[in-house]
Amino acid sequence: MRRDGRLGVGIIGAGRVGPVLGAALAGAGHALTGVTAGSDPERVEAVLPGVPVLDAVEVARRSELVVLAVPHDQLPGLVKGLADLGGWQPGQLILHTDPAYGVAVLAPAMAIGAIPLAVHPAMTFTGTSMDLRQLPHSYAAVTAPGPVLPIAQALAVEIGCEPVVVAEADRPDYAEAIATATEFSRSIVRQAASILARVGVENPGSYLSSLVHSTVDHALADAGRRVTDDGPLDATIDG
Repeated sequence: MRRDGRLGVGIIGAGRVGPVLGAALAGAGHALTGVTAGSDPERVEAVLPGVPVLDAVEVARRSELVVLAVPHDQLPGLVKGLADLGGWQPGQLILHTDPAYGVAVLAPAMAIGAIPLAVHPAMTFTGTSMDLRQLPHSYAAVTAPGPVLPIAQALAVEIGCEPVVVAEADRPDYAEAIATATEFSRSIVRQAASILARVGVENPGSYLSSLVHSTVDHALADAGRRVTDDGPLDATIDG
């Protein structure tokens, strides 16, 4: 880490999440060292203009902080593969964004002396600069060993989120909650829109917009009152 606290940041994973988090960290003053290639290079270039496109090993070797934003089933193999290729470095910060994993999945990098961090921003990404406006309204689940937990929390703040500590053992339950909220919401909206279209309602998505948003707002307010009245719901937040 540089004396001013700024880091050289590399992004492995050019889907919807990685480039946006790279842009957020660049906005916080960090220097981007590279990003891996993705299926939509024009979108990535729009979010990270001028950032070198490199292979994963080179991104890891050039970076003090490596953000791993890859699909869930690819993360363990990626971490081990980069360890086998000598991509990780002692003292390097490795941050992944998967909701279901804590830091144990980063064990091959930890064995080399890297510092493991798990930070999951709880929002749906579009992969565009629009997400940068949504991040400040979002929370991020952070998991890390005690001595470096403040680093994970600080990075969550730097991307714009409010950090919430989730224990390593609670990450699967946390991921289930996130999946339930996102997949159930999508499924119900699609089902309702399909029915409305069948009965002749034009633009069913627009028709449902106000209803869905107001209903979700009321449900979230009710959830907040439950926490206030009854205490925290289960232990997804753990110091």
